[in-house]
Formats: sequence, structure tokens, C-alpha cells
Amino acid sequence: MTVTRSIVLGCGSYLPERIVTNAELASRIDTSDEWIVQRTGIRQRHIAAEGENTSHLGLKAAQAALANAGVDAQSIDLIILATSTPDNTFPATSVDIQRGLGINHGVAFDLQAVCSGFVFAMATADNFLRSGSHKRALVIGAETFSRILDWEDRTTCVLFGDGAGAVVLEAQQQPGATSDRGILTSHLRSDGRHKAKLYVDGGVSSTQTVGHLRMEGKEVFKHAVGMITDVIYDAFKATGITADDIDWLVPHQANKRIIDASAQKLRIAPQKVVLTVDKHGNTSAASIPLALCDAVADGRIKKGNLILFEAMGGGFTWGSVLLRW
Repeated sequence: MTVTRSIVLGCGSYLPERIVTNAELASRIDTSDEWIVQRTGIRQRHIAAEGENTSHLGLKAAQAALANAGVDAQSIDLIILATSTPDNTFPATSVDIQRGLGINHGVAFDLQAVCSGFVFAMATADNFLRSGSHKRALVIGAETFSRILDWEDRTTCVLFGDGAGAVVLEAQQQPGATSDRGILTSHLRSDGRHKAKLYVDGGVSSTQTVGHLRMEGKEVFKHAVGMITDVIYDAFKATGITADDIDWLVPHQANKRIIDASAQKLRIAPQKVVLTVDKHGNTSAASIPLALCDAVADGRIKKGNLILFEAMGGGFTWGSVLLRW
């Protein structure tokens, strides 16, 4: 008996032209390249130009993903955009992307789970596709985090960057084994007790302002490794797959120390971990698809590879997606 799986047909990404190095930040605030690299692994980040919005980044990533997949935009009947930095309070930024692609059918909506957003969006699209309600989806992570940073707070402004990544998913019949292509399992969690550790101090209902990102870095780090590995162990338990079977770990690119500690705890070899945090910084919901596209473009990720996504974000939210390329 066959089962419906969500198969990745292609991926695409977009990064703003402007690159801000650690040295440039050090010329403006009390920090240094050595301090940033030692604590985070970040060396540079991309920053959106004036007038370049989240929808612009997301549209370019979506167009690249469609081209990579070799499919027409009109075949898409589901668009999910993961973002914490929408163009407007409403409508959803995804409908701007939908319009930009020339699509006026199907459904488009935004999903907000901060840095876990892309994982949550993949799991959501997978449920839509497996239900039979939709056939082909565009899942996008796009952020302009530079717009919610306090550029005088050296503990946070050095961490984040802007960018977008996207994948095209299609519902296909597969044999129903772990050797199937597509999403094999996903596991999502949240715990609102941790809100104060990572949040934005503004909002429509609370302050009528956008606000700035605030973070208790040590607290986030303390919880991150345990939460991330928790949902990965759930994926292993659900499928019978082990860490040895994983070809590539594509983690949320928040901090190299968190990534290294998580991989070590899971006993996943460093050479199996895709790292882009050094050149992108933390791009929140865009970080996993950006890293994925990087590894696909240079030939590391190949058809048939077993890939593990994991992320943790404000809320806290965290999750994993296990898929075969």
C-alpha cells in the first residue's frame, strides 16, 4: 500500500546585496570581530536595502525555487510564508508574493514561529499535501530582522541578518518505507513560559509600535541544545532511523556553539553539518532554506540523501523535520 509524501522538487534563495562585516559593526559599537566570532561563529551578515521588504526577498527566493524545480508558478496551489518581519500588519505578506508570482488561485498565508518558522511551515504544508486538499506548495522563509534590531545593543545586533529561502513541495505516492523520498516525519513543540527570554518589546495590541528584539542569551543557550535534541530523538523514534543514517544535518543557523553542541550530543559527525552562520548570521525563519540551498548548489546534498532540519525560536518554539531528498 502506497502513502502520500511531500517531495521537494527544488529550492531557491536570495540574499540582499549589502554585506555588513564584523569590522564594520566594530567601527560603530563596542565590539570586535574576535568577540563575535568566538561567541557565535558569525563573520558577516546581509542587510536589506532601504525599500527592500520581506516580500521582495521572499519573491526572489520563490522565483529561484520554481526555476530550480522546473515548474510553472501557476501549478502552485498553496503558499506558506514563515516570517516574523511582515511587510504590513495585514494583509499577509504571502499574498504580496502570490501576486508577484502572478498567481490568483489557491491559498497563501503567513506563519509565525520565529526562528522555528520554516520547520513549522514545512510540517504544515506536509499536512495539507498529505490530506489531498492541495497538490503543490511553495514554502518560504523570509526575514528582514535588521528592521527590529536595536543597533546600540551589541549583544543582539551582531547576531542577525536578512535573507530568504524557499522550497517547492509536491504530493507524490511513495511505497511507505523510510527509503521513500520526501518528508518522513515532523515534530513541533512550544512552551510560552519562556517568552521573556527572547521576544520583541513592541506590538500592535500592546504598544502600537514595532519594538526591538530583546534576548537573554545565556538562557536561550541553556535551553537550546536540550530542546533541539528532544525533537530529533522523537524523529528517530518515529522512523527507526539513527544518527548514523543521517547524511546531512541542516540546522537553524543561530550560533555555531549551539550547532556544534547539538551535533555532538546527537553524535552526528561535524562533516555532516551544513554551516552558513559565518556568512549569513541568524536569518531566523530564512536560515534553514538558505543553508539548504547552499549545500544543494555546491553539490553536497544529492538525490536520495537523508536530511534533518532542526530549529528553536522565541516563544519558545522548536521542531524537527526529517526528509529524503
